[in-house]
Amino acid sequence: MTNAILAKSVFADIHVNARTRTPDPWKAQLKTHGQSDVYVVDNKFPPGATIRWHSHPDPSLILVVAGTVTNYSGDDPSCTPHAYTAGEGFIDPGGGEVHMLRNETSDPAETIAVQLLPNGADRRIPADAPSNCPF
Repeated sequence: MTNAILAKSVFADIHVNARTRTPDPWKAQLKTHGQSDVYVVDNKFPPGATIRWHSHPDPSLILVVAGTVTNYSGDDPSCTPHAYTAGEGFIDPGGGEVHMLRNETSDPAETIAVQLLPNGADRRIPADAPSNCPF
């Protein structure tokens, strides 16, 4: 498993309201108070690799760029696997939600994470495996 920070920038308060009107209405809103650290992180998963249980203080957009990664959420009583393949993405909401990512295939996988965090916050906070997901 390799993890490389491709970029990190510090942003002042962010206040963005974006929308399009054609062909279909679309809106996005992003607002922060205080400085934010924005990271772009490349995670490469050899077959069978795992990013152990952890959390983040705030949200991350996870883009799967190669292979398949499986996400497990610590607060899911059934520990249901959620597999994402190249071209798909998902949101890690952060806020202390514990999860782990695995490559459960025989092919390499890769994700790019865009993380939005309070300035100076830890990017990743290790966590114990929850009792409902004992691996």
